[in-house]
Amino acid sequence: MPTETDSWDAMMSAVRAFHDKHELRERGGEELTYRVALMAEELGEISAYITRGKARKALAEELADLLILIVGTDIAANLDLKSAFWVKMNELMQRQSQMVDGCISECPHSATSIEKRAIAT
Repeated sequence: MPTETDSWDAMMSAVRAFHDKHELRERGGEELTYRVALMAEELGEISAYITRGKARKALAEELADLLILIVGTDIAANLDLKSAFWVKMNELMQRQSQMVDGCISECPHSATSIEKRAIAT
């Protein structure tokens, strides 16, 4: 594993080692619908921590669980999430932000914008 712990490659290597240690590919742990279910479960836990005002450390742990699942899904699906991240980030940086009902929205296709257009027509 890489020695620098703050790099994408180090995270990928650590998650890959976890998958190998537990033979996730061979045991169905890399099946994508299963991984979606795990990510949905983690999102539910994140939501509960936020809406119930739980400690920031606990929230960070849940977010780390989700990140590990996302990195593992990158591995399982043989994607290049690092490149996809930068392509998407560059695309997002080109968008103009706008206020919708007092909230910042970077996308003119937000649900609120679509609902307003539907009501106006």
